[in-house]
Amino acid sequence: MKQRGSLINSIYLLLISIVILSCGDDKPINKQSIKNESSTVKATIHRPDFNSDSAYFFIQQQVDFGPRFPNNKAHTDCAEYLKNKLQSYGFETQIQKGKAKTFNNKEITIKNIIGEFKPEIEKRILLFAHWDTRPFADQDKEKLTEPILGANDGGSGVGVLIEVARQISILNPKVGVDIIFFDAEDYGQPSSAMSLMNSDSWCLGSQFWAKNPHKPNYKAQYGILLDMVGTENAIFTKESISMQYAPDVVNKVWNIASSLGYSKYFTNELTYFVGVDDHKYVNTIANIPSIDIINYDRNTGNFHHSWHTHKDDMKIINKATLSVVGEVLLTLLYSEN
Repeated sequence: MKQRGSLINSIYLLLISIVILSCGDDKPINKQSIKNESSTVKATIHRPDFNSDSAYFFIQQQVDFGPRFPNNKAHTDCAEYLKNKLQSYGFETQIQKGKAKTFNNKEITIKNIIGEFKPEIEKRILLFAHWDTRPFADQDKEKLTEPILGANDGGSGVGVLIEVARQISILNPKVGVDIIFFDAEDYGQPSSAMSLMNSDSWCLGSQFWAKNPHKPNYKAQYGILLDMVGTENAIFTKESISMQYAPDVVNKVWNIASSLGYSKYFTNELTYFVGVDDHKYVNTIANIPSIDIINYDRNTGNFHHSWHTHKDDMKIINKATLSVVGEVLLTLLYSEN
């Protein structure tokens, strides 16, 4: 029996050798390549389904109200529309009202529209834009005293954020998200009005909120402002106020844009063209590190050529740009734990 067992073992070993030799021509398994492949899969960015048609439609609906500056009827009607829109996507909403005086001593009623998604969650991301429009076209060559429609300057950031809110209601990120549409950003002093420029005459809504947050001791991990994000071939640079107060947030957002293939839009260029914007007061008064995604026009060395003119209408709104900004924001939100 021992001899038979020995023979069987010999035959068995021979068969194993044959099998091994027959596999000799196959490529060996590369454990390193498997590891790299696995890493690549984990690093793959899920591209969110941001609907630029919806964002465009939300901008159009704002423009259809007409110029939207404090104390006029279009402003009152649009405020209710924005509040109801956020509410329809599951946000707890309110209109924060306050009083302010403009550079020319006109008393206005400020209306900040605030929406909270999952207000019970401690970790929060703040997204904001201004929704009011310039009450005069001081950068135009005609009809300088007449108000503008503000499709890009006012409407575009809000339109993108409403679509973000709609997507959030469907995909349900793990973090809490607050969306604020600040009022009276664009009621600031024209450069020709006085010899000494008063930068604090701008961004009256964000100044009011920063001093009077909608919740006591409100905090967010960081904030992102969208301003003038709707024109064709827009370029979003690393502007100086953002880099001064929140460079880590800038790099985080710009890295996500790069991973999505949008470095053409989100460039590494450092610029100093923003003198003041809503994120300044969110940084300096509310102490929330915040950045500004805002279009830099290399031709003007400043803002888009339609800025504070009657050319700021739906003709300059580009769906591809809206989609880029929206995808970056949604990817950022879903990368948060």
